[in-house]
Amino acid sequence: MKISRRKFLTVFLAVALAVGAFWWYRQSGSESLEQRYKLQTIERGDITQTVSANGTLNPIVLVNVGTQVSGTVTRLYVDFNDKVEKGQALLELDDRLLAAQARQSAANVVNVSAAVDLARANEARMQALFKEEYVSRQELEQAVQTRRSSEAQLAQAKAAADKDEVNLRYATIRSPVSGVVIDRVVDLGQTVAASLQTPTLIKIAQDLSEMRIDSSFAEADIGKIREGQKVRFTVDAFPNRSFQGEVQQIRLNPTTQQNVVTYNVRVSLSNPEHILLPGMTAYVSIGVASRHDVLLVPNAALRFKPADGNGARPPAATAGSGQRPPGEGPGRKRDATGSGTVYRVEQGELKPVSVQLGITDNRNTEVVGGELKVGDTVVVGENVATPSGKPSSVGMRLF
Repeated sequence: MKISRRKFLTVFLAVALAVGAFWWYRQSGSESLEQRYKLQTIERGDITQTVSANGTLNPIVLVNVGTQVSGTVTRLYVDFNDKVEKGQALLELDDRLLAAQARQSAANVVNVSAAVDLARANEARMQALFKEEYVSRQELEQAVQTRRSSEAQLAQAKAAADKDEVNLRYATIRSPVSGVVIDRVVDLGQTVAASLQTPTLIKIAQDLSEMRIDSSFAEADIGKIREGQKVRFTVDAFPNRSFQGEVQQIRLNPTTQQNVVTYNVRVSLSNPEHILLPGMTAYVSIGVASRHDVLLVPNAALRFKPADGNGARPPAATAGSGQRPPGEGPGRKRDATGSGTVYRVEQGELKPVSVQLGITDNRNTEVVGGELKVGDTVVVGENVATPSGKPSSVGMRLF
């Protein structure tokens, strides 16, 4: 009797589990597609396609101040962030050797000037004696030659004195422009040596109210960029603020790194608040195409692909047509226009709809052809798991 009761309980439990499983399956299967998937309504609006790159903020004019003479820094008049005017003294070098050389050259000028005076007096006497025929013409010509040679030596001595005087003035290094000191690489007591490559002592940014961005754009995007286009950019220092600029120049010289070709694009901008600093990383975005009041489809809808058994009817396609959404295929990038497929719910089923696509802003894409219209509802994702336990797949079909 106990054995029969155990068998009865076992059969009862098995039947109960089977009924529960069947009921759960029917409930899940009867769930509407509208509840199962995330839907979004198609609307019209404006869209702008952009290309992006990183760049570095730089002053328009950055002057590297060096030295033309060697010496030890004895005085330093400026420091970081100091404002300077054109001609203002920045630092001084020890000028004792230069001053001694200048004095020596000046004394040499006096010495040669005396020799010139003597040569001129001798020439005058020779002219008078030659008229009285007391000296020969050869002696007169020698006196003339001596006078000319002395005058040449005087000119040479004066040039050497001028050179030494200029070198003496170079011991005081002055600012060539008005601006702000952004870097100083020398200190008091440091010895600097002038050579074929002038050492940089101080860097001066001429005007930080006007700056530039040097950015590198890939060759795939450079064809869409034109001088004069508006630019928007952000910096890490002000993540919640957007700044504006303008494309100033597209450099023709390419840069190739790891088989990637890029071109330098220079962006000009105003910095009236002086909050943008040299060296900051700028995240540049350039609008290359705009459309107004066009039909827009979410990019999530273009990426959505239902799993098998979700009630989707396959799209009609011609055999051998080889139709492929843009962006798919080996070595192929998404073109400005192409085709895609979205899914909408009709009579309890997912119906694929083919659309022709235009530009994109990475959130929405312009629809230029197809069966979609304003007010249509398309699937952009899934809310719950499917009855089979497998979530629908979202393939990277466009972006």
